[in-house]
Amino acid sequence: MHPYLQATAPAEIAPPGALWRPNSGKALPRRKVPQISTTWLTFENQISILRPIMEFVPRFFTAPAGSFFLFGPRGTGKSLWTQITFPGALRVDLLDPHALRLYSARPERLRELVDGSPDVGTVVIDEVQKVPELLPVVHQLIEQRRRLQFVLTGSSARKLKRSGIDLLAGRAVLRTLHPYMAAELGGRFEIESAVHRGLVPLVVGAGDPADVLRTYAALYLREEVQSEGLVRNVGVFARFLESISFSHGSVLNLSAVSRDCQVERKTVEGYVAILEDLLLAFRVPVFTKRARRAVAAHPKLYLFDAGVYRSLRPAGPLDHPHEIDGAALEGLVAQHLRAWIAYRSDEHVLCYWRTRAGVEVDFVVYGASGFWALEVKNAHRVRPEDLRGLSAFRHDYPQARALLLYRGVERLLINDILCCPVDAFLRSLRPDATIGVPDPARSRVRHRAERK
Repeated sequence: MHPYLQATAPAEIAPPGALWRPNSGKALPRRKVPQISTTWLTFENQISILRPIMEFVPRFFTAPAGSFFLFGPRGTGKSLWTQITFPGALRVDLLDPHALRLYSARPERLRELVDGSPDVGTVVIDEVQKVPELLPVVHQLIEQRRRLQFVLTGSSARKLKRSGIDLLAGRAVLRTLHPYMAAELGGRFEIESAVHRGLVPLVVGAGDPADVLRTYAALYLREEVQSEGLVRNVGVFARFLESISFSHGSVLNLSAVSRDCQVERKTVEGYVAILEDLLLAFRVPVFTKRARRAVAAHPKLYLFDAGVYRSLRPAGPLDHPHEIDGAALEGLVAQHLRAWIAYRSDEHVLCYWRTRAGVEVDFVVYGASGFWALEVKNAHRVRPEDLRGLSAFRHDYPQARALLLYRGVERLLINDILCCPVDAFLRSLRPDATIGVPDPARSRVRHRAERK
C-alpha cells in the first residue's frame, strides 16, 4: 500500500499552525517546519493531482455527528482529512480505476463490503460523484443501520445532479472544505505568498508551488472537464477560463465574456455553471435587506483561490501588476470569509453592496452573530476616498460594524471606521470567534478624525 494510504491518526490532533506528519503520530512545532515533499501517484499511466504525500495541517473543519457529504475543490485535502479523522473506517476510493470499475458495474457490492465488517461504524467513499448509483445503496444502509456513518467526499455535485439522484433526501448533511485559512497555518502564513500562490493545500505543500499552479487548471481540464464529458469543445472552455479570470472580483457580465470567447451567451452561462459545480468559482450576491436606495442587481464572481486566479489571469506589458494584486487580495479575503461562514455552526451570508450610483462596499457579512461591512484596499496608506463606500453603508445601516482592510501596519480609527492591516485580520479570523480585529497590543493604534 502507498505510504499516503497508511496514515494513522495521532493520539491528539495538534492545534492549528502545527504540522502532523503521517505515520509519526507527533505534532511538529511551528518553527521547525520540514521541507514538504510532494509525490504523484499514477493510475493507468495518468498522473493525478489528488494524491500527494504531504504533512497534515489540522483544519478548523469539524465532522458532523451523522452522515455527511464533504465537497471541496481538488487539492484541498479532503482525502487526507478523512484518513486522519477516521483511521479505522472502511474506505472506497473511486479514484482507483480498479475500485471504479467494480462499483460502477455492481453498486450493490458496497452492501457486501459493509455486511462483511459489522463492527465498523464509519464508511468513507472518496469522489462519490464518479459512481452516483452508489447513493441509493448508501440510502438503504443508513435507513437499516442507524448507527452507521457515511462520509462521502467529492469535488463536484454536477454528475449527481445530472443523474437525477437526490443527495440522500436529507439523510446526510452537506459540508464543504476550503483552502487553508491563515490561522490554520499559524506562523507559516505569509501574506505575500498567499496573494501570489494562494492557499490550496496541494500548492502550499508542494516543493515547487509555482509549477503546481501552472498545471492545476490543465489537470482540472483533463481529469474533470474532459474525462467527464462536461463540454463538447475543451479548447473553447480553456479560452473561457482565461477570459473569466478578468471577471474575478467584478460584477459578472456574461455578454462581455461571450464576445471575448466568441461563443453564445447561453454557452457562457453553461460554462459558469460548470465552474460553480466544480467548486472552482462562486458568486457573491448584492445585499438588499431593507435597502434605502436603489442597488445593483447582478452578483460578483470570484475564483475559489487567489493563486488559481493568478494562474489563469494573463499578464503582459499592458497589465498593471497593482491591478492584478488588488483583485488577488480581495479574492483572498473573500475565500477566508467564505470558509469562516462554512465552518461555523450558525448561519451567515456573504454579500456585497453597490448602489446604482456606483458607491460600493466589497463585502457584507450578515448573520446570527453580527453584521459587518468590509472594504479591501491594496494600499499601504488610507486615503479619505477609501472610506466613502463604508461611510455610505453606515449611513444606511448604522447597526453594521465597518472595517477597512489595507496593506499597512497600523490600526486606525477614522470616523468610527476601523482600518486594520489585512495580514493581521486574516491571521485573527477563526470560526470559533466573531469577525473582529487582532489584539491591539500587537500593533500600534492611532485614532484620527478626518475633516468632512
